[in-house]
Amino acid sequence: MKTAIKVRGLTKRFGTFTAVDRVNMTIPEKVVYGFLGPNGSGKTTAIRMMCGLLEPTAGEIEVLGMQVPAQTEAVRLQVGYMTQRFSMYGDLTVKQNLQFIGKIMGVTGRRLKQRLGELADEYKLASIFNNMAGSLSGGQKRRIALAAATIHRPRLLLLDEPTSEVDPNTRREFWDQLFGMCADGTTILVTTHLMDEAERCHHLAVVDEGQKVADGTPDQLKDALEAATVEISGPHIPAIKERIDELPPVLSATQVGLNLRVLVDKALPLPEQWLAGQLARFADTAITPAEPSIEDVFVMATRNKKTM
Repeated sequence: MKTAIKVRGLTKRFGTFTAVDRVNMTIPEKVVYGFLGPNGSGKTTAIRMMCGLLEPTAGEIEVLGMQVPAQTEAVRLQVGYMTQRFSMYGDLTVKQNLQFIGKIMGVTGRRLKQRLGELADEYKLASIFNNMAGSLSGGQKRRIALAAATIHRPRLLLLDEPTSEVDPNTRREFWDQLFGMCADGTTILVTTHLMDEAERCHHLAVVDEGQKVADGTPDQLKDALEAATVEISGPHIPAIKERIDELPPVLSATQVGLNLRVLVDKALPLPEQWLAGQLARFADTAITPAEPSIEDVFVMATRNKKTM
């Protein structure tokens, strides 16, 4: 499989603060690759270096077979970048914004007119084409931003928290569009801090405090989880949580709905039986194994941080 992005030892420092710390990563072509991490973990800084908007302090970046920053101008013509914050001109119409971006990206004349029509259909923009961009809803702004990022049909699409400020239905439509583009040959790198979005990705890297701490498909990451996942139900959940939070083999305990989700050190044999013994005084308590989730992966990966 061909590689869309390859970085080695990627590092970015701002004074004494290290935003990205010696990250190694290989992203194959024609996949949706997720960058999962909390706010401030270095996701945005990393992708800004990948598209040449920031110069790395150290490390090597190869994008679509070209070197960044040496070949940044050539890379930009092949890459679409959607920023986390809305970056269109609020005092221009939707159509004027797209025309402006199109010309910057080398899409002009008859080709630009045709492309605007395609984007209007694809992203349901026809009814708002003549509206001022600054007056639109959050969901509409995200649709415009995605249209602008794809106006030149990029081979690589970098999306920074693309579904912020949108409702669940709009988010689902957005992801359907991403998978459609991926099926047509576009490689997509998307940053997110949302676990359900991370679950959708073909491949996933977990980042925390500038470091990559886990990497693999969602199923691979869950299979490699270094903890047993257990669910506890019953009438005494707050008291049970207080009790097991004190127990060293318990790595995490969090309430989900009416139940308690618990991560127990995998080295402990028969964790359900062990928990039952610890909670014998709590009547009507059920303890059952549970399937690992991406949130469990994230909790463990950021708990036991190690550079990969």
